[in-house]
Amino acid sequence: MYLPAHFKEDDPGRIAALIRDNAFGMLVTAPEGRPFVSHLPFLFERVPGAQGSLRGHMARANPHWQHLGSGAGALAVFQGPHAYISPSWYASPGVPTWNYAVVHLRGTPRLIENESELEALLERQTSVHEQDMACPWKPDLVGERRSRLLGMIVGFEIEISEIQAKFKLSQNRPAEDRSRIAAELRGSARQTDVAVADLMS
Repeated sequence: MYLPAHFKEDDPGRIAALIRDNAFGMLVTAPEGRPFVSHLPFLFERVPGAQGSLRGHMARANPHWQHLGSGAGALAVFQGPHAYISPSWYASPGVPTWNYAVVHLRGTPRLIENESELEALLERQTSVHEQDMACPWKPDLVGERRSRLLGMIVGFEIEISEIQAKFKLSQNRPAEDRSRIAAELRGSARQTDVAVADLMS
């Protein structure tokens, strides 16, 4: 990723928040040089003293899982809020651009082949996404149904070896321009525009 120094984000808390709030990411591998992409929900686990890990699962019918146990690397991409920036908002001359936040995580995936570990992953993913529901749903995996459902998916974990985060939020513009841009975005009817203004502040 092209990453000018003034757009580089190093704060682990902000990076983790972007992944948490935009957990439906892209998993990219390139077997034989041809990129293959799956769009999946992820769990990001921060680990003290390390880069952390990503966990998720996909349908067994998806051939992508066959790339994950080969020892080759993988890339996960998380796109945060983004917004068009009009030069009419600048006090000084400029051109149209786009403000956005994105995180790239690289690492080596391993397959989760143990049924108990896979079931624990499903329960954790469900718990995370159901936690704000009025009546949270819980998996009821028992007997033949459990074996059938677990057999239909493949779990994976990626130990993260590299994190790149780019928060392009008009840091290259004068302070007056940044204030005007944030004010324009905050007045927009689009939620993503307001989210970019929040990141800018």
